[in-house]
Amino acid sequence: MISVRNRRPLLSGSKYLVYFFIALIAAACSPKVRPVTEPVPTPKKGEKKPVVKVQPPKEAKPKPSKPAKTPDIALLLPFGLDNVRAGNTYTPVTLREADIALDYYRGFKLALDSLTGRGYSFKLHVFDSRADKSQAHSLALNPAVRNSDLIVGPVFPEDLKTFVNAYPNSPQPVVSPLSAASPSTFKSPELVTVIPPLEYHARGAAKYITNDIGPKKIFVLKSGYSEENDYIIPFKKAIDSLSNKRIQVVYLTVIHGQLGSLIPQLSATGQNVFVMPSTDRHFLDVTLRGLDSLHNSYPVTLIGHPSWVNLSFLKPDLLERLDTHITSSDRIDYKAANTINFLAAYRRIYKVEPTAYAIKGFDEGLYFGSLLGEGDVKQMDADDFKGLHNRFTLKKTNLGWVNTHVGIYKYSNFELKKVE
Repeated sequence: MISVRNRRPLLSGSKYLVYFFIALIAAACSPKVRPVTEPVPTPKKGEKKPVVKVQPPKEAKPKPSKPAKTPDIALLLPFGLDNVRAGNTYTPVTLREADIALDYYRGFKLALDSLTGRGYSFKLHVFDSRADKSQAHSLALNPAVRNSDLIVGPVFPEDLKTFVNAYPNSPQPVVSPLSAASPSTFKSPELVTVIPPLEYHARGAAKYITNDIGPKKIFVLKSGYSEENDYIIPFKKAIDSLSNKRIQVVYLTVIHGQLGSLIPQLSATGQNVFVMPSTDRHFLDVTLRGLDSLHNSYPVTLIGHPSWVNLSFLKPDLLERLDTHITSSDRIDYKAANTINFLAAYRRIYKVEPTAYAIKGFDEGLYFGSLLGEGDVKQMDADDFKGLHNRFTLKKTNLGWVNTHVGIYKYSNFELKKVE
């Protein structure tokens, strides 16, 4: 599950400040997408507008007529351009934030350019959120932001919370573009959480276990850290609801990988389903070894935390032996025609490989741009949208709109393969 988190990652060292500004200047602008603030680059003379052939969202019902006025989009990203001033400098953290902003902007802009090739028109207003709470507060009071038809950002949860608190009655959708933070963190009825929060991964796992495996018991292996409850509580609630409490959930706080106390409850013939909501390295190392020992005598199916896909210390051969499944909202089919078209256009225009942030920017720009272009941006539950990295299945809750779709994947032949 790749998302923007409260704890920001350090710079990898692969990008430099000069590269950032060269790339920013080189980004192409469509004549029908009219940026109005300084972070938006100016097109080079004679440069053609990129058009990516993409598949529009499936139409389940007739679309309304296009809006009479050109929709305005406010894009609030942490470029940190104040660091360019004399006496200031980018730190590894702020430069990493600027990298995220630039990558997301490129993907989002490429999506809008693709839509203008189909006859749509937009006004794109780009603002520097600086990854700063006071700046987020100022942007929430900015008339240009408030007069837009769609607000995308701020990116980081603490900045987004400040923004929605300062603009609590936003009439337009406010998109949380990269964070998987729970909507309860923000409590905004117009918030759109695109990256499924952890609780929806827990529900997705519960649905798969109930419908596809159908065990009599599920063993939840805990490390004892309280943050695991963010997964365990919605998982147990979903299991009880989906199975009408016919599936028993057994909890065990595992110490030093010892699982012997569970042996009397295990089946020698049916699948024994284990759920591990931990991401702690030491706990996973010793507990997975314990499960591997059980696997020699009992059929084992393991459901892991969605963040396991990013944990390099986990051994694929061990995960495969344990029939490990995880949920994910960020898996890209690089053989799909839409993905190939996007990659080719992105490389041609920007001369670099797209990151996960660029791909998310493209998907979100295409999805929300299509809704805006048809004049029904608040009808997000009308149709599903299949993006490059995930499907958008948005549901309205009392805490705004939430993308509920997660995929199920399992380790096979040393890689993750889609189950559903």
